[in-house]
Amino acid sequence: MKAFVTGGTGFIGSHLVDQLLKQQNDEIRCLVRSSDKWLKDKDYIRVQGNLHDLSALREGMEGADVVYHVAGVVKAPSQKVFDQANVAATENILRLAMKLKVPKLIVLSSLAACGPSFKHPLTEDDPMMPVTMYGESKKRMEEMIASVADDTISVTVIRPPAVYGPREDQIFSVFQMASWRLFPIIDGGRNSRVSLIHVHDLVDGIVLAAAEKKPGVETYFISSEELYTWEEIRQATARVFGKKLHAVKVSPRLVEVIGNIVETGASLIGRYPVINRDKARELGMQWTCSVEKAKSRLGFRQKKDLENGLAETIHWYKKHHWL
Repeated sequence: MKAFVTGGTGFIGSHLVDQLLKQQNDEIRCLVRSSDKWLKDKDYIRVQGNLHDLSALREGMEGADVVYHVAGVVKAPSQKVFDQANVAATENILRLAMKLKVPKLIVLSSLAACGPSFKHPLTEDDPMMPVTMYGESKKRMEEMIASVADDTISVTVIRPPAVYGPREDQIFSVFQMASWRLFPIIDGGRNSRVSLIHVHDLVDGIVLAAAEKKPGVETYFISSEELYTWEEIRQATARVFGKKLHAVKVSPRLVEVIGNIVETGASLIGRYPVINRDKARELGMQWTCSVEKAKSRLGFRQKKDLENGLAETIHWYKKHHWL
């Protein structure tokens, strides 16, 4: 099996590459823009380039049995930047994969493409109603795939919710606060529920999806089977740290105000922050999805329970001196 991976130097992509290497695939090629980062010293073939470099994409995809398109932009100052990275680049990959007769393409989307859940966990049949620029770009990406892909290729779109685990550097800020005995909870956190997934479970789902060869486009939520409240997450995190964590309850409106201030301040020094207007808007909403389709069609199961997943993650942060 020959595989080509975009985003292999990132959080999710590097764990995917680790899993593919364990399976002893014939050849793993990874698109690398600059630093090898988490891929350093691993047995893979480096393809130098970026998502808009058609010659590099061709080099990576030529003769590949499966392409894992994991790369994307999660924070940007405008819809145009999001669309260039998440829609236009994906179209390049899809069209080139079909031209080169690659039989299987996996594309990483997001629960953000569908928007928040209100009355029930979202299913793949629910309409997409994103509330952020990032989510809108992933929605447009999925719509493009549906219109461009033909029956010569099998495309699977994977929609994870928030992903945590070793090497993650955005949700990490929650654990950093926890190390100071503080735990932020938006709007009380007792009734609002959230889907989460450990990166190892997500990678398992991605690999299962790669084995599905049916022509056309299929979409799956790959997520936790359980739904959690932030209060449950706080309690599990406290048990892992072995100390009491004080809940810092924050109203959704205050989060939006903070996001506006942080984004405005960061723009003055030419940077775009992790906490921004879009991210603040997301935090005050409920984000849940159902994995019943992935369970019945792919045989997916959640293997990491919350506390064990948090323990593995926090141990990694401590071992690597992030905490």
